[in-house]
Amino acid sequence: MTTQPSVEQLSVNTIRTLSIDGVQAANSGHPGAPLGMAPMAYVLWQDFLRHNPKHHEWLGRDRFVLSPGHASMLIYSLLHLTGYDLSLEELKNFRQWGSKTPGHPEFFHTPGLDATTGPLGQGAAMSVGMALAEVHLAARYNKPDLKIFDNHTYAIVSDGDLQEGINHEVASLAGHLQLGKLIWMYDDNDVQLDTGTSKTFTDITPLRYESYGWQVLEVHDGNDLVAIKNALESARNDTRRPSLIKIKTIIGYGSPKAGTSKAHGEPLGEEGVAATKAALGWDYPPFTVPEEVAQHMDATERGAAQEAEWNTLMDKYRADYPAEAAELDAMIARKLAPDFSDTLPNFEVGSKGMATRAASGKVINAIAAKVPSLLGGSADLSGSTKTTIEASEAIQPDDYGQRNIYFGVREFGMSAIANGLSLYGGLRPMVGTFLVFADYLKPAVRLSALQMQPVIYVLTHDSIGLGEDGPTHQPIEQLAMLRSIPNTFVMRPADANETAAAWQVALERTDGPTALILTRQDLPTLPRNYSGVQKGAYVVKDAENAQIILVASGSEVALAIDTAESLAAEGTPARVVSMPCMEAFRQQDQAYKDSILTPGVKRVAIEAASPQPWYEWVGLEGAVVGMTTFGASAPAKTLFEKFGFSVANVSKVVRSVL
Repeated sequence: MTTQPSVEQLSVNTIRTLSIDGVQAANSGHPGAPLGMAPMAYVLWQDFLRHNPKHHEWLGRDRFVLSPGHASMLIYSLLHLTGYDLSLEELKNFRQWGSKTPGHPEFFHTPGLDATTGPLGQGAAMSVGMALAEVHLAARYNKPDLKIFDNHTYAIVSDGDLQEGINHEVASLAGHLQLGKLIWMYDDNDVQLDTGTSKTFTDITPLRYESYGWQVLEVHDGNDLVAIKNALESARNDTRRPSLIKIKTIIGYGSPKAGTSKAHGEPLGEEGVAATKAALGWDYPPFTVPEEVAQHMDATERGAAQEAEWNTLMDKYRADYPAEAAELDAMIARKLAPDFSDTLPNFEVGSKGMATRAASGKVINAIAAKVPSLLGGSADLSGSTKTTIEASEAIQPDDYGQRNIYFGVREFGMSAIANGLSLYGGLRPMVGTFLVFADYLKPAVRLSALQMQPVIYVLTHDSIGLGEDGPTHQPIEQLAMLRSIPNTFVMRPADANETAAAWQVALERTDGPTALILTRQDLPTLPRNYSGVQKGAYVVKDAENAQIILVASGSEVALAIDTAESLAAEGTPARVVSMPCMEAFRQQDQAYKDSILTPGVKRVAIEAASPQPWYEWVGLEGAVVGMTTFGASAPAKTLFEKFGFSVANVSKVVRSVL
């Protein structure tokens, strides 16, 4: 006599079979991880996760991140089964054009996701940012009787996630900050794409996490639903330590490829799917959801009740604390105060000037009170990047309500955490380091752009102008790299007033990141022109019947002005255009572009960086005065002269073009 499986086991196997059916239909994907992870995911979503499938944006929900995004069919199956707007037809169209089920989970694309994942390590890192956001907002806005911020952040992580260098960065910081509502479920299956972990990953993972200050729990059988539930309860009970639950699983569980690398990234094949379903005791057609499972896993009623309970709490909060509630509403909507721009400093025009990093620091502290959502810090360079909010202290385990974050020397981790802070909702994170170290944080900038998160990157010491630190610290190719990232504004202001305007543009932008590229050296201050900066380029010095247009950004705008004056004395009228943001200028209509870069007039661009991006604006008939080699160690003035950033050399280039 065959024993009928429990509804719990039937639910786990429904998750498994939907996942392998989706991969098989696409003939592409990763079946092994969902087969092994399904029990832990089921327990978490069924017994612990607070979420409302009919209103996923509910602020009081728990956050969930599937860090190994290649296991995407796992979360798509969960979303469908629990009641999200993700039909069975979408699961059948896994990885197909126009479907809501792409190969890796994409935030804003599929309803119910909290993050875009796939680049290993970054999902786990973003979950640290989400957990930090929760304790920060709780410290600032919760009241003794009204805990409106009181959620957990969960992530499933893989062997690959734990091997990535970023994992060490963020796990160390999470332990230091005692993020007790952060829980990672580690899919410990002994296998990765190339080989078994015995050939690559033999550190004692529990000891590593204990040394970071984490609670470590172990489940020895990844199919033991009771043990998984008990571990999650223990993790939730420790409120002063983040938790790692090490769960021993079998990749490709039930399949002919179980326990092997071949289960990772290859469809099982029709025979393999049939064999897997036979091993699971599954006798249904493809993409079947048994009725008892559909009823059991539907979370819409439970989620609506959880949100209603939270809304009642929030209604009382609005009544008792209207000012705080109004501030929170504006933060969540990413709305700036109507008079926000009035707080921006207007710097005095003159040759004395200041470094744009210094101007940026003044802007941050001028606007901090008007932009309560702003917080952040740097990778151990706050004194150099000027990213400190002076009216605040640093966030520490006994004081989460502050607005400065000491990220330590963790550039990549810092930026991924910033993505998590932004994804949580309500916060506008800024992070700072030297521009040359944009190489370390670039993958996170890319995810900021892909997820449409308005993280602000404060990148200082922007050229050979930093001087004696030499070529290891002098950025050359980084501007071109950042400008190549879609949906990213790269703003290199020419002076203090452009810096203030760039900050305004960055804060008004709500659908993508902005990189502020700032100098170490002082620059003369030009008249304020917010509209010009907002449009990406404008005329700073004009000439009647100009024969040449000099286009520059940042510190080279002053050189362009000086060169134009020299050329005018020789009888060559020149227009000078400041182009702080190519991306913004590219979005303007053709009439505006032509009013700035007059058709038919030749152009020379000047920027102490790789010249490639400028050919879009000067064409093949123009020229670029840029950097085609690394820099050197010497005073900035000497370097600019030696590398051709002088009136004499730019004038020479202009004459060659004309």
